[in-house]
Amino acid sequence: MLTIVDNYDSFTYNLYQLVGQLTTEEIQVIKNDELSVQGLKDLNPDRLLFSPGPGNPDEAGNMLAYLDAFIGQIPILGVCLGHQAIGEVYGGQVVHSPKLMHGKASTIYQVAPSPLFDACPATFAGARYHSLTLANLPAELTVTATTQSGEIMAVADAKRQVYGVQFHPESILTTASVGRQLIQNFVKLPKPTAIALA
Repeated sequence: MLTIVDNYDSFTYNLYQLVGQLTTEEIQVIKNDELSVQGLKDLNPDRLLFSPGPGNPDEAGNMLAYLDAFIGQIPILGVCLGHQAIGEVYGGQVVHSPKLMHGKASTIYQVAPSPLFDACPATFAGARYHSLTLANLPAELTVTATTQSGEIMAVADAKRQVYGVQFHPESILTTASVGRQLIQNFVKLPKPTAIALA
């Protein structure tokens, strides 16, 4: 089962729709404060997708606790606020973006290989709806895509199958083939292995 953690965002069901087109897995949507960590464990999800949302990651219900509990256990993808939460859990900083970006597309540049971007072009358009961004990330989290000015647009801990994207793959402003491919890559990711984590 693929569980989408809804951070009270209008884009969540756009993501749900896109994921539903690309997997036969059961998809369940829960609010970020609906379940305790144990409650989410009891659902036994095979992968977690954290949606965009308003505010800061530490104001988003149990999202940070969910991440703490599941990193290294199953594949995880964070979009926008979910991406920022991943950075924060790993010890990075969430800071104000140099420029407010709401409903604007930027050219995104892949700067390091990532399984999430398999079969995606090196540059593409990505929809941005955010005023916060990640900075000062630890070595465990690789920056895999940026804007031309170097703002972080995607991160990966491929060993633990944890991925974040600041842009919105489900938006019509994102290159459609990239949004679909990215989600398709995510739903095919295997669980992290004990060998990889050793």
